Amino acid sequence: MKIGFAQINPTVGDLSGNFEKIVRAYEHLAAAGAELVLTPELAITGYPPQDLVFKSRFVPENLAVLERLHSRVGKAALLVGFVDRNEGRGKPFHNAAALLERGKPIRKAHKSLLPTYDVFDEDRYFEPAGHVEPFDLCGKKIGVTLCEDIWTEHYLPRPLYDVEPVRGLIEQGAEIIVNLSASPFSLHKPAVRREMVGSLARAYHRPICYCNAVGGNDQLIFDGNSIAVNAAGELIAQLASFREEEAIIDTGALSLGLCDYLRKCNFKSAVVGLSGGIDSAVVAVIAVDALGTENVVGVSMPSPYSSRGSIDDALALARNLGIQCLEISITNAFAAFKAQFAEIFKGLPENETEENMQPRLRAMTLMALSNKFGHLLLTTGNKSELAVGYCTMYGDMAGGLAVISDVPKMMVYELARWINSDYSVQSGRKGDPPSPGSGAAGIIPRSIIEKPPSAELKPNQKDQDTLPPYKILDEILRLYVEENLSARDIIAHGFDEKTVRWVQRRVDLNEYKREQAAPGLKVTSRAFGVGRRMPIAQKYVD
Repeated sequence: MKIGFAQINPTVGDLSGNFEKIVRAYEHLAAAGAELVLTPELAITGYPPQDLVFKSRFVPENLAVLERLHSRVGKAALLVGFVDRNEGRGKPFHNAAALLERGKPIRKAHKSLLPTYDVFDEDRYFEPAGHVEPFDLCGKKIGVTLCEDIWTEHYLPRPLYDVEPVRGLIEQGAEIIVNLSASPFSLHKPAVRREMVGSLARAYHRPICYCNAVGGNDQLIFDGNSIAVNAAGELIAQLASFREEEAIIDTGALSLGLCDYLRKCNFKSAVVGLSGGIDSAVVAVIAVDALGTENVVGVSMPSPYSSRGSIDDALALARNLGIQCLEISITNAFAAFKAQFAEIFKGLPENETEENMQPRLRAMTLMALSNKFGHLLLTTGNKSELAVGYCTMYGDMAGGLAVISDVPKMMVYELARWINSDYSVQSGRKGDPPSPGSGAAGIIPRSIIEKPPSAELKPNQKDQDTLPPYKILDEILRLYVEENLSARDIIAHGFDEKTVRWVQRRVDLNEYKREQAAPGLKVTSRAFGVGRRMPIAQKYVD
C-alpha cells in the first residue's frame, strides 16, 4: 500500500491557511500515486488549540473545513486530524481523525489516551474514545491511532493508562497501524520515538506509519521526523527534521525493493520462470505489482518430469496476472545433454547430476531471454531452500535479483493466501478482480497452494523426501540463523536432536553456495548476505 506523508506546519487557529496546506500536500501526494495520505494530529486546527475550542464558532468552523476537504478528495483517501464534537457524556470534544474518501461517508476515529503530564492538558477539553475499530481501505484493515495512543508504558514517565489501543486494533484484524502525531521536540526525543515505534511494530508484527507535525507553536517546537517501519521494526523511511516535507512510503517491502532495484539499475522489465510452484507464483505477483503486467514475462519450461498439472497451473497464473507466458520445453535439450555423457557415465545410476542438468538448462533459457530483450532475471528460491542448499548453482540460483531469498517457505504460503484473500495487483487494473484461470481461486490458483512442494526433477519427487517438514525447518532456521542459538540451545526448545544437527550442518556447509547467489531483498531481522557474514573455509562446529 502506498501511503503519503504530509509532514506539514499548521498554525494554531489558522483554519483557512491549514486547509490550503493540507489540500496542496494531498494533491501532490495523490498525483504521485499515494492511496492514502496522512496529516499530523489536529492538522485542521493546529496543535495545541487550547481554549480556542471553547469559542462558539471555532469547532463548527473546523468541521466546515473538514467538509470542504471531503469535497476535494479524489482517488486517494485522506486521513486528517480535527476536533470533533462529543455527542455523549463527558468533555465536550474529541481529539479526532477523519477518513475522507470520494463519494463515501466520513469515518472517524477518536483518540483513546489523553496525556495530562508535562506540557499536555488534553483531558481539559477532550473525551477519550469509547472504542477502537480498524477501517477497511484498499483491501487492508488500517488501525488509526493519534499520538499518545502508541506510546507504550516503557516510554512513559509512569504507568498511566488502563487501555491499549494498538492491541485492540490488532485483535480486530488491523494489518497496518498509522499514527497522526503532534509530538513536541526535546533532546533525544526523535531517537526515543524510533525505538518505541520499532519495538511496537516488532511486538505486534505490523508495519507502522507515523506522521508528525513540524513547526513552532508558542513554547513548543515540533520536529517532524515522521517515520515508517516494517513489521520487523526496521526503519524503511524517515522524513526531514524541522521542515515540511512530503513523501510516499510503500508498505509492500518486496514490491518496493524490486521496483527500486530495477529502476536504479536501469532495467525496464523482468523475466521469471514459472514452474507451477508456489515460490515462482508469489515472485510473479510481486513483479507485476512492482512493474505492471506489460513489463513482466513468464516462462514455462517443462521437462520430462513436469506434471501436466504444474504446466497448467503456470499458464493459469499467467492468465490471472495478465502477463505474457512463453512455453519453452527443455525435454529435447535435456535428452541431447544427457547423450553427451552416455559413454562417460555408462554403468552409473542417474542421480543429482542428471537432476541438476534441468535447472541449469532452464537458467540458460532464461538468461538467453534476458540477454536478448534486456529483462532482469528474477530468481524464485526462498530462504528455507537457500539456507540448507536445496538449490542448484548456475541453475535456479542464476539471476539478477533474488526476490524472496529472505522469505521462509511457510511465510511464502502466508503471502500466497494473503494475495488471494486481501490483495489486488497494481497492474493498471487496480481494484478489478482477477480474471480467474482454470481452477483458480483468486490470483494464485488454489492447486498451486494446496499441492505438496516438489522440484519435479525426477519421478514422484517431493521436497519432504529430503527436507524436514517446512514448519519445523523454518523454526529451527529462525533460531539458528536469526537468533544465533547453538544447536544444543535449539534442542532444548524441544526439537529432535538429529533434525537440528542435520539442519545446522546443512546451513554451515552451504555457505559457498550462498556466496554465489544473486543479491536478495532483506525483510527478516537477519538475512543471508549483507546481514550475515560467515567464512566459507572454517572448521568451527557447534
